[in-house]
Order: sequence, then C-alpha cells, then structure tokens
Amino acid sequence: MKTLIKNVKIVNEGKILTGDLLIENDMISKIDTNISEEADRVIDGSGKYLLPGVIDDQVHFREPGLTHKGDIESESRAAIAGGTTSFIEQPNTVPNAVTQELLADKYEIASHKSFANYGFMMGGTNDNLEEILKTNPKNVPGIKLFLGSSTGNMLVDNPETLENIFSNTKMLIAVHCEDEATIRANTQKYMDEYGEDIPVKFHHLIRSEEACYKSSSKAIELAKKTGARLHVFHLSTAKELELFRNDIPLKDKKITAEVCVHHLTFTNEDYETRGSLIKWNPAVKTQHDKDGLWEALLDDRIDVIATDHAPHTLEEKQNIYTKCPSGAPLVQHSLVVMLENYKNGKISLERIVEKMAHNPAILFRIEKRGFIKEGFKADLVLVDLNENWTVEKENILYKCGWSPLEGMNFHSKVTHTFVNGNLVYENGTINEQKFGERLLFEVE
Repeated sequence: MKTLIKNVKIVNEGKILTGDLLIENDMISKIDTNISEEADRVIDGSGKYLLPGVIDDQVHFREPGLTHKGDIESESRAAIAGGTTSFIEQPNTVPNAVTQELLADKYEIASHKSFANYGFMMGGTNDNLEEILKTNPKNVPGIKLFLGSSTGNMLVDNPETLENIFSNTKMLIAVHCEDEATIRANTQKYMDEYGEDIPVKFHHLIRSEEACYKSSSKAIELAKKTGARLHVFHLSTAKELELFRNDIPLKDKKITAEVCVHHLTFTNEDYETRGSLIKWNPAVKTQHDKDGLWEALLDDRIDVIATDHAPHTLEEKQNIYTKCPSGAPLVQHSLVVMLENYKNGKISLERIVEKMAHNPAILFRIEKRGFIKEGFKADLVLVDLNENWTVEKENILYKCGWSPLEGMNFHSKVTHTFVNGNLVYENGTINEQKFGERLLFEVE
C-alpha cells in the first residue's frame, strides 16, 4: 500500500518545508519537493501541516481493573482522533503492574485492543526490587515510582528501597513527586476546619508547592548520588524548575522533566468555574507557577509535554473533596490545546513538535518513531490550522464521556492520523481496524 501526501508543510527538526511525502506500507519511504510516483491513495495537503504523531509519555488507560472509567481500546481510539499515535501507560491499574507476569498481561491486552502504538511502565513498590530487575529495557520504557499516594501498594516511601532501586536498575526511572507526610498534614488542617467536604479551591494548598519540591529535590539528589536516569513527571511549580538543566543536549541529560497540558492551561483561579473537574495530582497551582512552567518549557529545562490522561466517571468526580478522585481525560485534545497556544503566539509549531514527538522519542530511546524521516515508521498527523470548533459532549470520544475542556473553542483541527502507515482517522471518521504496535526501545 502506497500513500502520497502532496504539497504539505512538513514540520520536523526545527524546520518547516513544503513538499511531498510517500508512505510505503508502514514506513516513510520518500520526502521530496515533488514526488510523481503512482500511489494507491493521494492526499492533497495544500494549506495543511504534517507533524510527527504525538508520543504521550504518561497516560492511565485504566485496564485492567478500572475499565468502567476507560480502557485501552476506548482511550487509544480517542488518542488517534487527537493526533497521538503512541502512548506510554502507567502501572497503577488493578492489579498494579508490579510483576513481569502482570506487565505481560497488559501487553497482551494491548496487542488486540490498541489503536495506537503502546509501551507499559513497570511499577515499583517497597518490596518488588527482584521483579524490577527482571525488566527487559528493549521491550519496556522504564520503571515508574510513586513518591506520593497512589492506587494499591504503589507508594514507595522507604528510603533504603528507593536507594536500592536507583542504584541497581540501569533503566529510566520515572517518578511522581509529592511528599506524602506534607500532604497528610495539610489535609488534616483543612479537614479540621471544613470536615470531609473541603472546598476544591484549597487543593493546590493541600498538595502544595512544598510537597512537590520536597519530593522532587530528594529524588534528584538520589539520582545524582547513584547515577540513575531520572525523569520527573508532571511538574507543577515554578520552584521545582531550579532543579533542572538546559545547558546540555537532551540525549546527554540524565535528569529530565515533563509538564502536562493542564498545568500549562489552568490555574487555581479556574477551580471557581471548573471545580473538581480540574482536580489533578499534582494540583493545578498559581499563575506564577503556570508562567514559570511556560518559561522552563521554552528554555529547555522542561523536555516533554504530556497529558497524564486519567479518566474517571462524572459521577466519581462529583463526590465531595475527600472522596473525589484526582485526574481527568486529555489525550484527545492535547495537540489542539498546544496548537491554540501556537495561534496565540506562546510557542512555535517547531517547538510543539520537539516537545511532543521528537523529545519523547529521544528521551525513551524509541526506535524509528517521533520524526518525519525516510526509513522511520509512518506515524503522522495532518492538521488544519484554520478550523474553528468547540469541545462538546457529542465530539468527546473518552469512555467517561466528559472533558475538563468542554465549552472551550479551538481554531485548529486534526484532519488525518496515520499509525504505522495506515490511515486510522480522517475528518471525524475512525478506521475501526487496529494497527497499534508495541514500542521498541534502543539499549545502550
């Protein structure tokens, strides 16, 4: 099967070039100013932009065990509609993916159900070092540690265990950094005043700047001591940004950072209108923090943009504060949110591609993805930067059926998505055949 995309603006490695691109089977076979070769399908890309498919390095697709919220099929389907062609999923499912057998089960499910390419993190606990050390770095993107509360037995709070994991694995360690003792003390303070029904506007003061900084600074100190490769997920405070470097290339960094779309979009002021729908861990914080995150994203202290896509039912999100789960679905909308920021002059298209496709591929050493290059897998997204639309219940594909962005207007749209050379999404229609493949990782 050959697909030819004509007259399109190709965004790749800091440049935008107008030309043609030929896909043969699952690969990009040719990029040139004018390709006259016969093809089975020809797409006129005039006026549109071709980007590498988004690689989201942090999602929670809820399977197994929490599939009333979402599952690999439903959420990967939403992902391709939004231009995300590869995802890395987290281990806090039920049961937690903390043994090789449980991790293999998730890969087996995805091999039948995923519309997008997939990788699954191995989870760490206070007592599974032996299992962690069995993980094959060719097949698994990294080890995930929760240094703040999580589902099941996944809080890693034993200093000796942490040091053992950091010292003994050569794999990338990705961490959720919030100090549990600080959060518990803050929660108790507000419960003493308000009982169980704490106003959600205090969420950023409960899961505070101090809780984040205390945890992330400790993790970074440990990484420096042991030489571990550390990736800090979902930074939310300006203060933490002093911990990261921008004076060396990403490929040489041993300590890297991610920011999520919601921390670049909302502030604590938005709790007034969106309430618990924007209750995340770590919390959405202040305008000062949001400004700091943008600055660090643009000066390369922050390497990657992701979603932390974490669906819950609307009913669950309407519980009182102490019983309302944190997290929200975003994977269908992350690219259009960032394209809106491009339209508003906050970031260039080239930087969006760098932070959402190139850098995740470099950081996780993903084989032959994340770039528009001959000989690379044809994971591609075509976008129209002049199409107005609104996020509404009718166009939301998440299994949970809602979005924290509902009612927001966007001025760019994903028109086509390719996964491994297959046209999986076209102008609102999803190809119900599944072409997602297991991500493979280069080993040093």
